Amino acid sequence: MNVLELFSLDGKTAVITGGAGLYGRQIVRALAQAGAHTYVASRNVAALETLAETLAGEGLTIHPRQLDQGDEASVLTLRDHIRSERPTVDVLVNNAVLRPVKGYDDDAANFDLSMHVNATGLFMITRAFGDVMAEQGSGSIVNIGSTKGMIGPDPTIYRGTDMTGWHPDYFFHKGGMINFTRFIASYYGGRNVRCNCLSPGGFQEESHPEAFVRQYNDRTCLGRMANSTDLMGTVVFLASDASAYLTGANIPVDGGYTVK
Repeated sequence: MNVLELFSLDGKTAVITGGAGLYGRQIVRALAQAGAHTYVASRNVAALETLAETLAGEGLTIHPRQLDQGDEASVLTLRDHIRSERPTVDVLVNNAVLRPVKGYDDDAANFDLSMHVNATGLFMITRAFGDVMAEQGSGSIVNIGSTKGMIGPDPTIYRGTDMTGWHPDYFFHKGGMINFTRFIASYYGGRNVRCNCLSPGGFQEESHPEAFVRQYNDRTCLGRMANSTDLMGTVVFLASDASAYLTGANIPVDGGYTVK
C-alpha cells in the first residue's frame, strides 16, 4: 500500500460534533475531502445546513443532524439514526463545546451547565459511539482539546485589550479531556478502538485587537496564530489508518505556543 493511501477515509463514516465553529468547519472539510461519509451534529442545525451548502459548492457532501450533547436521549437518537443508515461508524470527532462562563466571577450555575455539556456530555457521546466501534472491532475517536488544557492562562498576551483569559470551566474540562482521552484509549484499546486528543492553539479572527495578535504571535515559535487550514492534516492523520499504532496521545497543534 502506498503511504498516502493510509490517509484515505474512503468508504468510512465519520461523525463530528459542533462542526460549524472556527475549528469545526475546517475539520468537517478535511474529513469530507479525505472521502468520509461525514455526519455533522449540533444544536444549531441551520448553521450546519449553511456549511453544507458552502461545501456542496466545493463538490463535498456532508449530512447535518440535530444533537443536544447535554441530553443522553438526543445522543442515542443520533447514534441510532446513523447506524440505521451506515454499516459502520469509523470516526468520532468530539469538537462540540459550550462556553457559558464569561469570567471567574460568573454565576456558579453557568459552571455547572458547562460541566454538564462539556464533561458529562463528552462522556455520553463517547460511550455511545465507542461501544459501537468496540462491537465492530475498529474505530478512531478524536477529542478536540486546547492548549488551555495543557498550561495555565498567560495574562500578558491580553495587555492593552479588553480581553481576558479567566475562564475556569474551559481550563477545567479541556485539561480533563486529555486524561479522559487516555482512559478511553485504555478502555477500548483491546477492541481495536483508538482515542487521541488534538489540542489547538488560538485561531486568529478579524475581531482580535492588534495588540492581542502581536503578543500572542510573540509567544509562539512560528510567530502566528492558527488559520483556517492548520488542523486539517492532523485530524485526518488521527482519524485514518495513518495513525493506526497511535492511541492515548495528545498532540498540540499550536505553532509552538506550549513549547515556551
